[in-house]
Amino acid sequence: MHKLLIATNNPGKVEELQDLLRDTNITLVTPAQIGLDLEVIEDGQTYQENATKKAVAFAQASNLISLADDSGLEVDALDGAPGLYSARYGSTNGAKLSDAGRRQYLLSNLQGQPRPWMARFRATIAIATPNHQLSRSIPLGQITHGTCEGEIIPEERGTGGFGYDPIFLLTELGKTMAELSMDEKNRLSHRARAVIKAKPMLKLLYSG
Repeated sequence: MHKLLIATNNPGKVEELQDLLRDTNITLVTPAQIGLDLEVIEDGQTYQENATKKAVAFAQASNLISLADDSGLEVDALDGAPGLYSARYGSTNGAKLSDAGRRQYLLSNLQGQPRPWMARFRATIAIATPNHQLSRSIPLGQITHGTCEGEIIPEERGTGGFGYDPIFLLTELGKTMAELSMDEKNRLSHRARAVIKAKPMLKLLYSG
């Protein structure tokens, strides 16, 4: 049986990745399902470094092929912040803010800045194997990227998604990421675009 470990403890990411990969002939497992309690320090200088670090760590700990994601929100008016630090934006003394707290902290930092507050989500997907080798000629830590452009709005809209989704407006649709259905989000989001690019690599890997 082909198994792929979704290398994250974020329930929102787990749900999205399970939906994005449901059409593959691969059995998806989560760290909780295999009793793996692992936290990886995300101290890389790029999304790619963080995603690769997580994929390799989970693959080695589980002895399973692992797919990891690192993503962030980049706001032009804040010179690209929060970026790599999106998940811990506004944290003090190691205490992380909630998703709602991070959204409010972001909006407070944007006050006084002229609108529109243009922004983008970026995602990087990394795939690693326990023995550091992928089959055939695929290199270790195969990487794909995805981007979704939009803008930050000052009021929250929608109840779906997680993180910054309620204040990230897809300008052309006139909807926030949190107002999209799962099917819509998984056609348009940064993570969806990165996963779509990764599927051929997974197909080749599991055919070996």
